[in-house]
Amino acid sequence: MNKNFDVIVIGAGPGGYIAAIRAAQLGKTVACIDAWANAAGGPAPGGTCTNVGCIPSKALLQSSEHFEHAGHAFADHGINVKGLTLDPAKMVARKDAVVKQNNDGILYLFKKNKVTFFHGTGSFVKVVAPGQGAASLPHGGYEIAVAGKAPATLVGAQVIVATGSNPRALPGAPFDEQQILSNTGALALTEVPKKLGLIGSGVIGLELGSVWRRLGAEVTILEGLPDFLGAVDQQIAKEAKKAFDKQGLKIELGVQVGEVKASKKGVTVAYSNAKGEAQSLSVDKLIVSIGRIPNTHGLNADAVGLQLDERGALVVDADCKTNLPGVWAVGDVVRGPMLAHKAEEEGVAVAERMAGQHGHVNFNTIPWVIYTSPEIAWVGRTEQQLKNDGVAYKAGTFPFLANGRARALGDTTGLVKILADAKTDQVLGAHIVGPMASELIAECVMAMEFKASAEDIARICHAHPSLSEATKEAALAVDQRTLNF
Repeated sequence: MNKNFDVIVIGAGPGGYIAAIRAAQLGKTVACIDAWANAAGGPAPGGTCTNVGCIPSKALLQSSEHFEHAGHAFADHGINVKGLTLDPAKMVARKDAVVKQNNDGILYLFKKNKVTFFHGTGSFVKVVAPGQGAASLPHGGYEIAVAGKAPATLVGAQVIVATGSNPRALPGAPFDEQQILSNTGALALTEVPKKLGLIGSGVIGLELGSVWRRLGAEVTILEGLPDFLGAVDQQIAKEAKKAFDKQGLKIELGVQVGEVKASKKGVTVAYSNAKGEAQSLSVDKLIVSIGRIPNTHGLNADAVGLQLDERGALVVDADCKTNLPGVWAVGDVVRGPMLAHKAEEEGVAVAERMAGQHGHVNFNTIPWVIYTSPEIAWVGRTEQQLKNDGVAYKAGTFPFLANGRARALGDTTGLVKILADAKTDQVLGAHIVGPMASELIAECVMAMEFKASAEDIARICHAHPSLSEATKEAALAVDQRTLNF
C-alpha cells in the first residue's frame, strides 16, 4: 500500500472526513486517520458528532418525543393509547443502530472517493525536508505515525488536523460515566433515572435534559450564568424558558457549584443559589455539560513545533493555516464556535485552498440550533447586540399561534423574529423558537448570505399552509404590515 500522500487528514469527524472527501474530489491523494471504535473494536468514523453527539442525541430526542406524544398529545387527535410502556434499552439500541449507519456511510464515502482510511491515532513524528525521505517530496512534508491494531508510518505533503474536542470536567469531579456523566455516558443510559441533575444549561444540557424528562426523570439543571441562554436573543430565550418551565424542567440560574460527591447510591451537589444561600441537590445521575476543550492530546505537536494557544487549541489564521507551512486545522480544535457544520465548511474551504481555489467561510451566517421542544435556532446578531453596538434597527415578530400549519400540528409555541437595518432594511439577524426552527432558519441564513432585505423575504411566495409563512409574516412585521396577526 502506498504510504505517501498529497494530503493526510488526522481525524474523521465532520471537519476531517468532509475535508478528506473534498480534497480527493479535487484530485489529491488523501489519507484519513481516525481512532474512534465501535463496540466490536471496528472503525467508527464521524467523531463526537456521529458517535456521542449530534446524531445519537437527535435519535433519542426523536424517540422520547414520540413517547411523550403518545402519552399526552395523541388523545387530542382522537388516538387513544392504552398500556403505554417504555423500553429504554431498545431505545438506546435504535440510537446505536442509527450511529452505525452513519459510521458505515462515511466508510462507504471514503471508498467511493478513493480516500485511504487508517484506523488508529495519528501523531506528528518529524518534518520531512524537500527531496528527502521515502516520499521524496519536492517541497517537503510531514511524517505521521498511526498507532493502533495496524501501525503505519505515512508521509504527507500537507496535513489537516481535525481532532475535535473533549468534554470539560468539573474540577475535583472527573467523569466516571457511571454516576458523573459526560455526553458519552448520558447517551448510553439504559434505565430512566428517577432524579437527574445537569450542570450547564447550554445546548447539551437542555437537549439531554429534555430527553430524560420526557421519559419520566425529575430533571434539575444548575446554570452558573444569571441569564438563561445569554447568547440567544433574550425575547426568544424568555419564550423558551416559559415553555421549559411549563414542561417541568427545573432550571436554576446564577448558581455556584461547590463540592460534588459520588457514591453507589447517587451524586450530591453542594451549591449556592443566586441569593448566595447554601443548597444541596441529590440525584441518581449527574450530567456535566460545561463546555468542551480542544483535543490535541497525543498529537505530538511539539515534535514539529506546531503552535497551541492558552486553551490548548491550534493557532490558525483566517484561512485555517497554522504556523507551519502545509499544516492546516479545522473544527473544534481551532478558534470559533464548536459546531459540526462550522467544521464541515472549514474542511471544504481548506481543501479548496490547497487546490488553489478560494474557499470561503462566513462566520456571520453560521446558524445555531438547540433541538429541544420547542426548537431554538438563530443566525446573525441579537437585539441586545445591536443595541450595545448602537446600530439602528427594525424588528418584526410573528407568533406560531397565528400560523395555520402550527395549529394543525398542535404546536403553536414560540415565534419568528427578524431584525433589519433601519435604513437599508438588510437582514441583520433572525431568531426562532418553535416547531421545526432548525429547518426554518435555513431560509434566513440564505437571505443573510446574499444580503437580502426583510422586504425580499416578505415578497417571496411561501407555500400555504406552512410553518415558513411565519418567517414571511415576521418579515412583513418589520414594516408593520403583517397580514395574519
